[in-house]
Amino acid sequence: MKQGLNWEDIRLFVAVAELGSFSAAARQLGLGQPTLSRRIAELEGQLGEPLFIRRSQGCELAPAGLRLLPAAAQMAQWAHDAEVSLARPAERVAGKVRITAPPGLALTLLTQLAQRLRARFPALTLEVLSSTHLLDLSRGEADIALRTRQVAEPGLMTVGKILSQPRLYGSRDYAASLPPGATLADLALICWSEDQGHFMINRELHRLLPGFKPVFASDDFNVQLGACVQGLGAMVLYDALMSHPILSSLVRLPVSFNSDYRGEIFIQVHKRLHGLPRIMAVLDELGCFGRGIAEYQGPEEV
Repeated sequence: MKQGLNWEDIRLFVAVAELGSFSAAARQLGLGQPTLSRRIAELEGQLGEPLFIRRSQGCELAPAGLRLLPAAAQMAQWAHDAEVSLARPAERVAGKVRITAPPGLALTLLTQLAQRLRARFPALTLEVLSSTHLLDLSRGEADIALRTRQVAEPGLMTVGKILSQPRLYGSRDYAASLPPGATLADLALICWSEDQGHFMINRELHRLLPGFKPVFASDDFNVQLGACVQGLGAMVLYDALMSHPILSSLVRLPVSFNSDYRGEIFIQVHKRLHGLPRIMAVLDELGCFGRGIAEYQGPEEV
């Protein structure tokens, strides 16, 4: 980025990019549209390239704008964090925090966390990135990650771990249909599809049941859960997640999972964000929530 750019230039650019309109950005920023247009034109002059393609209705990012946006968005967030860190304590926790997590954790754990955060910090927005793929925290693809395995990346910190026992669950009708003394081999099992075989649950089922074939599989956790609620079969779920109301129709089956595997949920954050008020508010609440639902280990124990 060329010398002479400042935080305010970046903030204006990000606002126009996010809203796709000079007029909408001017209203949000409390500026006159001619003033905003002039400032963006000056920024483009400094860079020597247009940042936006102007349309009769709104605008879109030009190639230079697409290249600039990821770094600019992060810079704008850092500037915001610097401002709120100097504010009075009650005003510090504000802004957006992006958490990435596997779909099961996103649906059950993070939706409960969002409710708790909303009650305590109304100016804080939680954005959940539910994915079966790992997002790169060092590149700013997310702020905090919940992961079922510890990931080593430059600058990454593991700040906590939730431990929970995996057990077998099914609908009440399915539980009633099981023969006395049923074992794992007697169950119709629902799990991740073959392309998601990296999940520990799939690996354990294949280890415990040679030649294992599920009765139903999907690459979408919600679809698996829907099949289980319908009574199609049983799922392996973490005890720590079962407090969510959406799972209230499922019951624990009287069948041993017969595995030494213990569910681990690692909480990770990049060191450059650790200490920021909005990040610490979420991490602290995750720790409190973790202690309330399962065994929780803090950073000194992980």
